[in-house]
Amino acid sequence: ILNYDIMARFRRRTCIILLLFILFICSIMMALKTLRPDRAGFGDPFGLGLLPELQQRTVLLDNKQNLLKRIQGDTVTHVSNLHSIAVNTMKASMPPVNKLEEELSSPNYNFHIFYYSWFGNPQFDGKYIHWNHPLLPHWDPKIANNYPKGRHNPPEDIGANFYPELGSYSSKDPSVIEAHMKQMRSASTGVIVLSWYPPGMADENGEPTDDLVPVILDYAHKYDLKVTFHIEPYKDRDDRSMYHNVKYIIDKYGGHPAFYRHKTSTGRFLPMFYVYDSYVTIPEIWANLLTVSGSQTIRNTPYDALFIALLVEERHKHDIHRSGFDGMYTYFATNGFSYGSSHHNWASLKAFCDSNNLMFIPSVGPGYIDTSIRPWNNHNTRNRVNGKYYETAFSAALLVRPEIISITSFNEWHEGTQIEKAVPKRTGQVVYLDYKPHKPNVYLELTQKWSEKYRKEQEQWLM
Repeated sequence: ILNYDIMARFRRRTCIILLLFILFICSIMMALKTLRPDRAGFGDPFGLGLLPELQQRTVLLDNKQNLLKRIQGDTVTHVSNLHSIAVNTMKASMPPVNKLEEELSSPNYNFHIFYYSWFGNPQFDGKYIHWNHPLLPHWDPKIANNYPKGRHNPPEDIGANFYPELGSYSSKDPSVIEAHMKQMRSASTGVIVLSWYPPGMADENGEPTDDLVPVILDYAHKYDLKVTFHIEPYKDRDDRSMYHNVKYIIDKYGGHPAFYRHKTSTGRFLPMFYVYDSYVTIPEIWANLLTVSGSQTIRNTPYDALFIALLVEERHKHDIHRSGFDGMYTYFATNGFSYGSSHHNWASLKAFCDSNNLMFIPSVGPGYIDTSIRPWNNHNTRNRVNGKYYETAFSAALLVRPEIISITSFNEWHEGTQIEKAVPKRTGQVVYLDYKPHKPNVYLELTQKWSEKYRKEQEQWLM
C-alpha cells in the first residue's frame, strides 16, 4: 500500500510538472508570434520585419532565383523571354503611377544622361561581360612595358575604380533595369541616351544589345522617362549604313511612348541621335545624309531627325556645320582633356552654334578615372572633390544657357564617370574608391538639385 501511494504521488507530480512545462512553451510561442510580421509566411526568418533592409534583399534574392528558374534551359537568355518575365514579375508589386509621382522628382527632359547596357554576368549571360575588361596597353611599347597586362577577374576584381552597389550586374536583369530607371528618375533626369550598335554588332569587349531595347523602353515608360540613341562608331559606318540604321530604329521603336522626340523651334517633334566619334567620317560623307541636296539625304523624309555630332577639337565645329549636323555635344567628363570638354571654351562654342543655327549641348560629369583599364592614364584623372567638381561643371554649363545639358554618365564604370550608386569595397590588394563621406546616392541628389536650379534659371532666360 505504501509503495502504491508513493507511485501515485510521483505520477501526480510528474503530470503537474509536464503541464506547467507545456504552458510555459505555449506562452513563449505566443510571445514569439507577436514579434513576427503579420504577413510572414511559414519559414520566414524570425524578426524579419524588424530588419527592413534585410527583408528587401531577401525579396530581391527570391525574385532573382524565381527568374533564373524560369529561364533555365535557354543559355542564350533571349531578351524577349526576359521581357515577358519582367512584366509578369513586376505586375504584383508595381506601384501605382501616382504613387511614383509622389515619391520621385519630376523628369527634366532637357537633362540627357548617357547610359550603357553592355554589362553581363554568368547568371543572365553565361559569362562576365565588360566587368572583366582587359588592361589596355599604351601605344608606346616602352611605356606599355612599365604597366601590368591581362584582364580583370569579377566579381571581386572588376574593370572599374569604383564598385557598384548592385555588384557586377547584368544589364539584362529586370531588377537591375528597374533600379536604374528609378535612380535616373530620382535624379530628375528625363532622357536616357542609350549606347547603341546595330543588330548583331557590339564593341570589341561586348556582345550585341539591340534586343534589350524594348525592355529598356518599357521600364523607362513606367518611370515617365524617354529614350534616345547614342550611335556608336560601328564597323563601316557611313551615309548609307546610317540611313538604314536610323530607318531601322524609327520603324522598330519610334511608336513606343518612351521614344524621345524633341520639339524644335519650328514646332516639329523630331527624334534625336547623338553620334559618337562623328569626326572619324569626313564631312562630305555626312553631307550626303544630312543636307537637303545630299545623295542619301534623310531630310524632309519620314526619317528626318536631329543629329548631334561629337566635338573634340576646335576645328570640328566647322566640319560639323559643313556636314549638316543639327548640333554638337562634348561628351568627355575631363575638364581640359579636349577643346570641347574644357569648360572655358563653352561660351565661344555656344556663340558659334547660335550664329549658325546649331544646338550646343555641353556634357557635365562628376569626375574621371580610368586607371583600372588604362593604368598609364593618371594625368587625365579628375578628382570628384566630394561633389565639387560636378557642381563646378554644372555651373559652367548653366552660364551658357544651353537648351539641353547632357550628363556623362549614369554608368560608364570603366571611366569612373558614373553617378549610379557606388559602395565602399576592399578585396585582396584592391581598395575601390567610394563616395564617402557622402551616401551612395549623393550624385543622384546633386543631379536633382541642379536639375531644379536649371529649371528655375531657364524660366528667367525665357522671360
